[in-house]
Amino acid sequence: MEQPCHKCGQAVEEGVPFCPHCSAPQIRVVVAEAAQGVAVQADGAYAGSGALPASRTVPVLALPMEWSQVVKPCALAALIAAVAMVLGLMVPLIAVLGAGFLAVAFYRRNHPHVAVRAGSGARLGAVCGVFCSGMTAILGALRVAILHEGNAIRNWILDQVRQTAVRFPGPQSQPGLEFMRSPVGLMFMLAFLLVAGAVLLVLLSTLGGALGGALLGRRDKN
Repeated sequence: MEQPCHKCGQAVEEGVPFCPHCSAPQIRVVVAEAAQGVAVQADGAYAGSGALPASRTVPVLALPMEWSQVVKPCALAALIAAVAMVLGLMVPLIAVLGAGFLAVAFYRRNHPHVAVRAGSGARLGAVCGVFCSGMTAILGALRVAILHEGNAIRNWILDQVRQTAVRFPGPQSQPGLEFMRSPVGLMFMLAFLLVAGAVLLVLLSTLGGALGGALLGRRDKN
């Protein structure tokens, strides 16, 4: 079946990606409009009934996620959570889950015609978690430097090592415990805690984003 090219009007075989006469792309997607009730999914899918005429569509080759529009809401939500955690204003678990949820809410506020579901909300939450882990590390380091909390952190790590030594008094565990008491061992434990904390922040924020997408997406359906 042939259809006219939207640019030059020449007949083009259906399914051909480019017009053989003017090279104009022939793959078209619907422009979302609130009045038509057309919902654009964040992952590039479209929902709605009824086809619009060619004059109401625009030619594109693909519809990738626009990361430039994702960065701002995710960074803002991550900054709020990082400040709350570093200043001790909120429990880290609640702060990070809330960050993922806020990232979805901020994104929907800036893009009211975009339908965010659990899957796309989880992706927003993951991006927010990456920002949150980096911001928390930077703000936490600034707090340690300003308040001179380095010795307190070192003493806390040594206390954890001593408690582990009490629980595992056997000779097999003593070489590992002695290594943890050394300066190199302390640096190793600190690096491990930072990496584990970053992974946990990303996972929790992803969960918060999925919950935000599911709850707010359910409200869109009502």
